[in-house]
Amino acid sequence: MAEKVDYINRSIEKVITEAAAYFSVISVTGPRQSGKSTMLKHLFPTFKKFSLKDLNVRDFAQNDPVAFLNQTNEGMFIDEVQKVPDLLEYIQGIVDDNPDRKFLLTGSSNFELLKGLSESLPGRAGVFELQPMSFVEARQQLAGKDVNTMLFEGLYPAICAGKNKARFFYPSYVKTYLEKDVRDLLQIQNQLQFARFMKLCAARVGSLFNASEVANEVGVDSKTITRWLSVLQASYLVTLLPPYFQNVSKRLVKTPKLYFNDPGLACYLLDIETETQLDRDKMRGAIFENYVVMEVVKHRLNQGREGGVYFYRDSNQNEVDILLKQEGELTAIEVKSSMTYATSFEKSLKKIDQWMEETVKQKVIVYNGDFENVAGDIKVVNYRNLGGLL
Repeated sequence: MAEKVDYINRSIEKVITEAAAYFSVISVTGPRQSGKSTMLKHLFPTFKKFSLKDLNVRDFAQNDPVAFLNQTNEGMFIDEVQKVPDLLEYIQGIVDDNPDRKFLLTGSSNFELLKGLSESLPGRAGVFELQPMSFVEARQQLAGKDVNTMLFEGLYPAICAGKNKARFFYPSYVKTYLEKDVRDLLQIQNQLQFARFMKLCAARVGSLFNASEVANEVGVDSKTITRWLSVLQASYLVTLLPPYFQNVSKRLVKTPKLYFNDPGLACYLLDIETETQLDRDKMRGAIFENYVVMEVVKHRLNQGREGGVYFYRDSNQNEVDILLKQEGELTAIEVKSSMTYATSFEKSLKKIDQWMEETVKQKVIVYNGDFENVAGDIKVVNYRNLGGLL
């Protein structure tokens, strides 16, 4: 059994602490169980916390928001604030009159919350997104685990900290969160259809997402699939990776690729029950790619930045797994789940300069083997060391 850890430091802490000096309101969104409340309590221990998951607290906030928000003149931490979105307008009035008042807000659904923040608190709130752990954050806890174990268990903080196990965590997560909260939000009548939809999404990890194709398999129309997918996105459960657009005459693919925000959740939805089963499963390569893509996405989010992560694919089927654009410079990344390095891995990276007008500053192959070379034109790294090149 993994040794239990009280707290694992998060990479985003530095940027949140810095932003708190400039904003009256700090909002942290992200999937449930990603560690939002734990991190904010660690960073701001003197703030008084109120959770709107508590029905009594929520009732007070809804019926007398002014009294609720004036319970303390010290810092106030409101968890799951999207459950009473009207609070945001009252918070606006308070911080306009008294900029020294400080509020921390968290939410696990970005529909109401982000809409409310943009309408009620423009320029007054620092907004950040916290995903499950990155390898850089959990390196110490993951040190003794092989890649199959890491992918199967996933990177939610409770698992990384040894406070829960994948075989207990994910069934509960899906029942209490996906099947209840997300289904209620969508007002879905047919639970079996929605469960099938989620499994079909997991089976399409790393693939171009075709709503019509999924609709045919589920037995609903494509508009319904698009709406269901948008809620999975808004609940921070999946990421749609956009294609990279540039000013070129050749036609580029416009369809996004689908990834789950945690590989352990994808494994559970694919009915993968052990690390050994994952090792021989046909989806193993896609799950490994999913992990690497999300490491790059988390890298950006943990800097307090959004976007900048794409894939490249044109009408001639030329493709590169990841394009990272930061500070105006491009890094091209190819992902291979193999433990054995082959020169064929370099094929797309050697040709990408012919496909693109923009200069690719850095070319990287991420794989599961021990041979590494960061001195050449194409850098080769084990997945554990990708963070050093981002």
